[in-house]
Amino acid sequence: MPIPDFQSIMLPLLKHISDGKEYSNHEITDAMARHFRLTPEEQNALLPSGRQKVFSNRVAWAKAHLKIAGLLHTPNRGVSVITDRGLDVLKQNPERIDLKLLKTLPEYMEKAGQNRKKPEADHGVSESTKTPQEVLEEAYQSIRQELSAELLAQIKAGSPAFFEQLVIDLLVRMGYGGTLQDAGQSLGRAGDEGLDGIIKEDRLGLDVIYVQAKKWENPVSRPEIQKFAGALQGRRARKGVFITTSSFSQGARDYAASIDSRIVLIDGQELADLMIDHGVGVTTTSVYEVKRMDYDYFEDG
Repeated sequence: MPIPDFQSIMLPLLKHISDGKEYSNHEITDAMARHFRLTPEEQNALLPSGRQKVFSNRVAWAKAHLKIAGLLHTPNRGVSVITDRGLDVLKQNPERIDLKLLKTLPEYMEKAGQNRKKPEADHGVSESTKTPQEVLEEAYQSIRQELSAELLAQIKAGSPAFFEQLVIDLLVRMGYGGTLQDAGQSLGRAGDEGLDGIIKEDRLGLDVIYVQAKKWENPVSRPEIQKFAGALQGRRARKGVFITTSSFSQGARDYAASIDSRIVLIDGQELADLMIDHGVGVTTTSVYEVKRMDYDYFEDG
């Protein structure tokens, strides 16, 4: 079954803690995973940022709304207990506890700060099934995907010399090649045997990486990777990076994975993503800080 939205979690969560005992966040999340019969893969699925699990995030937001409504409280950090108000709501045998029901409770409306004169200004308590963090992350991913497509189009429109310089800038920003001057002298020095250049793996130059950079439209096929691998072998090299503005055929990827030499394949999409991650060819326009409660601050309160 699909991962339930946070509103669907509210009723089973409140029922689970209806015995009045204290339940930790971990216990509640595990209980809800069993209730919804989630697979390990569903339980471990991550938000787009990869920093938090989707299901854990939804359980946390279900708890947050129940707490705002006064149906549960947290006597200690990471612990939840049902309230008398929560028991009263359960006694009414609701088919579902969601934001629509919570908005009928005066406690919830007061704490949520609902502006009754402007119902469209919902202040974070809309009846969307997505948590605010999911909405924020999906919006971020959408912006990132558009930027990635723009970057790739710009790269393809540039000259081969510009593409070579871009590769230098990116590898140095990622920590390879020492300084830009070092990298610039190294890249392009190989000049033959199917190699576009060499770059230091670290600032001390303890090892080198051979680089192939292809500004192509058509997919890179297996013969090109075989040629690159042969060039590496001719130099007794162990590591190589093949970067292209297009893509790699499955045969090319399978071959790269099957040989002893370590060859990393970076296609156009991965190239654009790396540029965004390492700040090459992009600039920051806005920064939004997402903060959470610092419970340690209130421990002695």
